[in-house]
Amino acid sequence: MIQAALSHLANQLNAYLKRTNNLTEDIVVVSSLIESDGSAAPHTNNKLVLLLTNIEKDTVPQSVTSRASGFDGRALVGSRSVHLNLSVILAANFSGSNYAEALKFISKAIAFFQMQPVFDKHSSPDLDSRIDKLVLDIENLNIQDLSNLWGLLGGKYLPSVYYRVRMVTINPDNVLAQVPLATRPQSDVRS
Repeated sequence: MIQAALSHLANQLNAYLKRTNNLTEDIVVVSSLIESDGSAAPHTNNKLVLLLTNIEKDTVPQSVTSRASGFDGRALVGSRSVHLNLSVILAANFSGSNYAEALKFISKAIAFFQMQPVFDKHSSPDLDSRIDKLVLDIENLNIQDLSNLWGLLGGKYLPSVYYRVRMVTINPDNVLAQVPLATRPQSDVRS
């Protein structure tokens, strides 16, 4: 589910950047910047890199138990949905002489997500069916938090923007119970 959300955002941004810059290959990748051995991830050079930095449960929406009708007139009761907030960084990983390109592409990415901060079934029909909608908000980090974050990521600062992606919904597919549907009692009123 999380992979589907980040891939969708990367695909949408890639389509926009290809269209507006006459690019033939993807420039946005979903990846970490550093391999597990500490070396730079090779497929991220001269790319915009979308990487996940945190997952939080969104406590604002009131999750209700989901219900659907079964074949025999019973209601199928499923698990509660989980609403998540994903913290992601979009970093321009362009080397020295391409620094101007880094600034150009990070600016265009910010403009794109400012023009389209919400991805739902209406605006984005190819959104994964398990996701209700994605809402992007830029989050501000002070210099100390930014320094700590880049230290945790194992890299040096790159031109980047920090987003909170709200309302990623994970709907479990399992059925917990089958319960009879309540029916309205019929009154026998005779005149």
